[in-house]
Amino acid sequence: MSSAAENGHEPPTRTALKVSGLALLTLSFQSLGIIYSDIGTSPLYVLNGIWPASGPVPSKEDVIGGLSAIIWSLTLIPLLKYVFITLRFGTGEGEGGSFALFQGLFPPEHKDFDSDRILTGDSSLKNPSLTAKLPERWRWPLLLWALFGTSLTLADGVFTPAVSVTSAVAGIAIAKPEISKDVIPISIAFLVVLFLIQSRGTSTLAFVFAPVTFVWISLLACTGIVNIVSYPGIFRALDPSRAVLLFVRTRDYDILAGILLSVTGCEALFANLGQFNRLSIQLSFGCFVYPSLVLAYLGQGARLIVDGEKVLSNLFYATIPGGQNGPLFWILYVFAVLATLIASQAMITATFSLVQQLINMRNFPPLRLHYTSDKSQGQVYIPSANWILMIAIIIVIAAFKNATALTNAYGFAVSTVMFDTTVLLAVQMVYVKHLPVIIAIAFFLIFGFFDGLFWGAALKKVPKGAWVPLMIGVILMSIMSFWTWAKGLEDKFDGNNRRNLRHIILRKDVDDTIQVRPSVPVDDAEPNEKEQVEHEHDVKKPTYYVMENRDFASDLASAASEGRMKALSTIPTCAIFHKLTFGRGVPHTFVGFLRQWPALPRVVIFLSVRVLPTPRIPSHERYAVSKVRTIQGFYGVTYHLGFRDDFDVKVEEIIEQICSIERRADPAGSAALIREIQEVAQNSTHIVPHYMISSKDINGGRLLTVVNYCRRFLIEEIYRRIATMFPETENWQSPPDRIVHVGISAAI
Repeated sequence: MSSAAENGHEPPTRTALKVSGLALLTLSFQSLGIIYSDIGTSPLYVLNGIWPASGPVPSKEDVIGGLSAIIWSLTLIPLLKYVFITLRFGTGEGEGGSFALFQGLFPPEHKDFDSDRILTGDSSLKNPSLTAKLPERWRWPLLLWALFGTSLTLADGVFTPAVSVTSAVAGIAIAKPEISKDVIPISIAFLVVLFLIQSRGTSTLAFVFAPVTFVWISLLACTGIVNIVSYPGIFRALDPSRAVLLFVRTRDYDILAGILLSVTGCEALFANLGQFNRLSIQLSFGCFVYPSLVLAYLGQGARLIVDGEKVLSNLFYATIPGGQNGPLFWILYVFAVLATLIASQAMITATFSLVQQLINMRNFPPLRLHYTSDKSQGQVYIPSANWILMIAIIIVIAAFKNATALTNAYGFAVSTVMFDTTVLLAVQMVYVKHLPVIIAIAFFLIFGFFDGLFWGAALKKVPKGAWVPLMIGVILMSIMSFWTWAKGLEDKFDGNNRRNLRHIILRKDVDDTIQVRPSVPVDDAEPNEKEQVEHEHDVKKPTYYVMENRDFASDLASAASEGRMKALSTIPTCAIFHKLTFGRGVPHTFVGFLRQWPALPRVVIFLSVRVLPTPRIPSHERYAVSKVRTIQGFYGVTYHLGFRDDFDVKVEEIIEQICSIERRADPAGSAALIREIQEVAQNSTHIVPHYMISSKDINGGRLLTVVNYCRRFLIEEIYRRIATMFPETENWQSPPDRIVHVGISAAI
């Protein structure tokens, strides 16, 4: 074997970020432009979401009560729930988000990439329940719950750019009322340009995200302080009883739908955990973002109490100190537009990263991925997702026509994801963190109560537009759930039908003495056993047969006489057979390939691909090669790829390592063998298998007849077509003239 492991080190694996000192402060500063651009732009529209410009001016006590509800919502949900509690529940790799919580309960199967190169061993398919923290019967209900939260997060990716950019651009109507009718076209133009530059990546512009967001949030704090001076009594809003009295007095439950807008973006605090770390997010939010937002809201409330109807038309822009055409107004206008574009960019990038995660976990059809950064695996461009997202945002902006209508639809996805996270966290507390059940119950009751209040208020907005994110979420959840189910059936079939290579290809020596292979895989044998077997098989040039059934026959002579063995001719070529899933042995597709075309290439390479969380892999660490010692010409190879490396298999590099292995195995007598291997390698072909899926009927009564019909329709009419449109090889870059696609029937 030759690989990075042979050189004394393994290829890198992804781990959580661990920094301190100046590096921690730098990371905290960098987080500003990625995590807080959404929640940081909320002051643009929150107060008008509670008290619309078309409504009456609220009383002083109502303003104080509304601000108290905003401040304590910011305190309880983003600060307490997410920053100080939820961030402790990331994965071992530092990833966050609702899907990461599900992975904590049902960890993905560990892939032993070294054993994947053992072609003569039995399948290493593991029972997922061995690593699960919960009984297997809970897998699908919790998976559907996590996928629903994930799908609504994707739906949020449509509304965040629409609401934030439209709200920022609308400020120009305050200073230039004659341009108010152009707010929608201007907003769409900004976003179209933003989507057009996605293919170039954001790494060249990302360095300005944090400084711009830092200036923006600092301006919010400064204007808030100036406005608070006009009515210092606004600090009474820090008393939580004022929020309670507001709802007791007004009995207006719908106010919560507007207050909910102040915590939009809080899920990003957890979802972006993988790009930063817990302490950097706690520092940046707790010490800078949270107090700045509180000051901004208090300042707006103070001006609303003092100026009333004069500022109600647009409570953000109309309360900027210095007047509507003053220099501070235009400075804030420019930074508001920039901040909302950054918020949109952050949401677009997060959408791409989330889709990438779903594809890697086989919960979404494979899409073409383009990595745009050498530093972060999360910075990926997905063309199809980019254009679909752009079209959806344009339709939403054009259909809702103004920021007020958009905010009615905005909060539903946010509140549902918040409740989704609360449920998964409560379960994790018991089964992953092993905390007392009483703590999990208390957490669920307290934060589930607040999430439920917000969700109920948002649910009342469904007839007014909140049905749009709900519809998008349900469609995406249906796609992900269906793909997860069908792909899981295919992968299970592949894993259960892996075969020991020695049970498929049998050796017959030239003197017609058929030998039975030892039951222990030779790759795993003791060193002295390996030497004995090598010597035995190097004595005479063997011929090979393929078994005609699935059972390994102990009496090979009778198997041959009964016609259950077919002789394999050897052709002078090199075949690279791609393994689409991991595990010991050879895939079922190879068995079907041999039975259809009973010809054995002189060199057969089984290639597995491992994408690592590093941008590029040096050429000397790219291939790990193992030799099958019992059957000549078979090799297992793991192809290590960085996330920015193109899929471009260099056969000559693999052959060089194969020759090195043969040279070490027999320094004196390997020259002729090496020369033969090098010659046949000049004519190499990539064999890419795929399954021709059919549905396997479930035996039973009449009811199961209907079930079988629906199952057959879903698998054969829908999944088969989607799998053909989005093949596993979507991101491979091998030349088409060197690829042979082989379809093998599979009943799942």
